[in-house]
Amino acid sequence: MTLFLLSIFVKTKNIGGDQAAIQITDVSKWFGEFQALDSVNLNVQLGERVVICGPSGSGKSTLIRCINRLEIHEQGTIIVNGHELNDDKHNVIAARNETGMVFQHFNLFPHISVLENLTLGLMRVRKHQKVEAEKIAMQYLERVNIAEQSHKLPQQLSGGQQQRVAIARSLCMEPRIMLFDEPTSALDPEMISEVLDVMVELAESGMTMICVTHEMGFARKVADTMVFMDAGKIIETSPPNQFFTEPESQRCQQFLKQILQH
Repeated sequence: MTLFLLSIFVKTKNIGGDQAAIQITDVSKWFGEFQALDSVNLNVQLGERVVICGPSGSGKSTLIRCINRLEIHEQGTIIVNGHELNDDKHNVIAARNETGMVFQHFNLFPHISVLENLTLGLMRVRKHQKVEAEKIAMQYLERVNIAEQSHKLPQQLSGGQQQRVAIARSLCMEPRIMLFDEPTSALDPEMISEVLDVMVELAESGMTMICVTHEMGFARKVADTMVFMDAGKIIETSPPNQFFTEPESQRCQQFLKQILQH
């Protein structure tokens, strides 16, 4: 997808009209006797930016990991770009090929360079030759303003730099959807802004995004839809203006009062 190679980004909401990128219907998930997700329903349209928030243990990360089949839901259906996530491995592979994910702890290979971290998937999954893979990788490292670090090992970078590498690695695979699972929670405070700046720019390009985060300033700026979860359920879904000024549920009001005071 050539969208990320453009130097000018136009903020576009809900590209594709009512076409759903992700459809989640009555999804439940257990870990032993603990129910992590309880009949969750959520539709995400193409080009929509969704921010999921809620207290620890509310099911946010479990939900986003189910969307990429890193966790397997026991009940309900999840459809990603027309591919239902089920026991059919071809469906799962097809969905993952169109979905990028950025984790809390970077998940970079420590023993190879930044550039090699990016080219690995391009060569093994996308079957690019090394020269072409390196060209693509450098374009995305430039995109996240870290091209000059391409020769270094991940541990030679700051946390913020490593997370930008992780974002570039996902973008190299040219996904239609990006999932972010608390991408700044492992960073020192002074490093958070550099990662959020990249995510804001990505959001403004029109990418479909789901982001689990407590960064409410970021949420106000980029979200089309806010989702509040508690005890494995979606308690409230609304546009940011309504969410932050007139939350409907008492539980959401309590959560925002606590988090916005910090």
